[in-house]
Amino acid sequence: MNKAVDQAIAAGSCERLRIRNGSFSGNTAGLAPGNVQANLVILPKPLAHDFLRFAQANPKPCPVLAVSEPGDPRMPALGEDLDLRSDLPRYRVWRHGELVEEPLDLFHVWRDDLVSFALGCSFSFEQALIEDGIELRHITRGSNVPMYRTNIQCAPAGPFAGPLVVSMRPLHPRDAIRAIQITSRFPSVHGAPMHVSMPEAIGIKDLARPDYGDAVPVASDELPVFWACGVTPQAVIAQVRPDFCITHAPGSMLITDLRNTRMASL
Repeated sequence: MNKAVDQAIAAGSCERLRIRNGSFSGNTAGLAPGNVQANLVILPKPLAHDFLRFAQANPKPCPVLAVSEPGDPRMPALGEDLDLRSDLPRYRVWRHGELVEEPLDLFHVWRDDLVSFALGCSFSFEQALIEDGIELRHITRGSNVPMYRTNIQCAPAGPFAGPLVVSMRPLHPRDAIRAIQITSRFPSVHGAPMHVSMPEAIGIKDLARPDYGDAVPVASDELPVFWACGVTPQAVIAQVRPDFCITHAPGSMLITDLRNTRMASL
């Protein structure tokens, strides 16, 4: 095992331990720089196959990194000491499509029939953008990235259907071009932007009022750049209304032991 891998495992384990023991409960953007972060969707086993088909039909917003065995809170492929019930800063519990609580752990709602899906997250490619000198406004401000429901519909699978959610980062045109080049190398964590400028063209009426996350200012000489987002399943869940479901809270991701460089295609 090389030094970079050892450092990634140590960084991921350290941040998960902080979260697990209650020392950290905020947004995970910028934590464990260089480590892959993941969105989380947890469903009863009868819905798991259809959700997997939905994710496969919509790889931009729902790139699958790992799937658990039923009832197993571990994902060994993503981390050695990892517990899905406690290692995210905040979760969302849904019943019949309604958000009913945002707990700090899942021990009180965990069931033996639950199948967990870890989906790629754009926080994973942000380190590559920062290393290239591109400012990311939400990280500079210490806030969550803004996310918006769009008028673009996902490809349906079984009962799962609904709108695409996007995250937005304001960039100068020269940085937007470079960001497209950089993020194109990371297809398993959303890849290149799916839209640039003109938010109204994808159904976004007001950038100052995100559906998830926190608004950030967009300067007059900047473009809003939109990436497909792993919060998409939450918009779908609200529409499909399954009896029971768990997701991460927006911005509160699973920090893995994997290096971002493993997600790069070039």
